[in-house]
Amino acid sequence: MPTLETYRIAVIVPCYNEELTIVPVVQGFQQVLPQAQVYVYDNRSTDATAALARQAGAIVCYEPMQGKGNVVRRMFADIEADIYVLVDGDNTYEVEAAPRLIQRLIQDNLDMVVGARRSDQRDKTAYRLGHRGGNLFLTGVVKFLFNAQLDDMLSGYRIFSRRFVKSFPALSNGFEIETELTVHTLELKIPFAEDPILYGSRPPGSESKLKTFTDGWRVLGTAILLFKEVRPLLFFGLIFLLLSCLTLILSIPIFKTYLETGQVPRFPTLIVAASILSLGFISFTCGLILDSVARGRREIKRMTYLSFPLTPRSAQK
Repeated sequence: MPTLETYRIAVIVPCYNEELTIVPVVQGFQQVLPQAQVYVYDNRSTDATAALARQAGAIVCYEPMQGKGNVVRRMFADIEADIYVLVDGDNTYEVEAAPRLIQRLIQDNLDMVVGARRSDQRDKTAYRLGHRGGNLFLTGVVKFLFNAQLDDMLSGYRIFSRRFVKSFPALSNGFEIETELTVHTLELKIPFAEDPILYGSRPPGSESKLKTFTDGWRVLGTAILLFKEVRPLLFFGLIFLLLSCLTLILSIPIFKTYLETGQVPRFPTLIVAASILSLGFISFTCGLILDSVARGRREIKRMTYLSFPLTPRSAQK
């Protein structure tokens, strides 16, 4: 079994107003991963998050552009390591699971391991019903769109290899970054796994920054947008199918009347039906063209990903 001491491990923590929880997060990872560097990226906090993280021994950096996606993009660009541990600063994720998740990444030659959240049955406030239901719905949408096997698409606890981090485009700005990470993995067929972890509740006085409906719509919109970008032929093909069905519904009564009487009494409706069908064919043609573009982009992203070496079973600092 490989020893973690031979790897450069970076624990990267995006933070916004987490003064009540950041110290136990930093100290927890220092205990379970003493060889790791803990980086806290302060995202315009108005409390003492940065000062407390620095006192706890973390390397504190700043990202002025608001949003978790902006912070993750900056962290991935700035930090050099063999293995990256991405975790939120709210102290809800199981810190003790980190060595196990890292070992899974190394032993199975994976590029991402997701900590799939499992709340303690005795902790009724850990995983709110609204968040749980939203996660199940959005995960189900991505599973359907990309034909994937997933349990927790929105988990903020992830282990990455260097080649994943340095080849990930990171275009999202906010909480939809987890969706982008997942879709990027599915698009390039990057090897990944989910491993169960305990998910706890925030301490009294600490508030979640996630807005269930607002951020949920943003995540859903991101998933649909990425579906269009990744699988344009299927996306525009579905539009073509929908418009064709609408054309059929409008046209059947007209052709039935024509066969019975030899006349077209609703000529404007026929023109509308023909226009809708034309839009459908245009949509399908766009899908064919964009599918070739998407294939080329996928090849480039795949080659960029392969330009970085696999995390070795033993690495030297």
